[in-house]
Amino acid sequence: MDVPAWAAAYGLAHLDNPNPWATNLIGPTNTALNRTYAMTTDLAEPSIVAQISVNEQPPATLLIDGTHRLYRAWRRHIPRLPTYVLTVEETR
Repeated sequence: MDVPAWAAAYGLAHLDNPNPWATNLIGPTNTALNRTYAMTTDLAEPSIVAQISVNEQPPATLLIDGTHRLYRAWRRHIPRLPTYVLTVEETR
């Protein structure tokens, strides 16, 4: 997983935005991510990304396990994380 790209897509840079109306369309809200726990996660444990296909469109990817690991890697400036990418069939 490309940590900077996924962190940007998940809006991690905006988690500490003091504007109470700011929100991410994808990813955690500013109160939903336990930052203390995130900093204790095992970065060697692979995250899981699902591929979802709707109406015969090319598959879209969705992080389904590993948000806290992504946050820790992003904060520590670690560029890549091990990740399992499920096929569309495995996701189903």
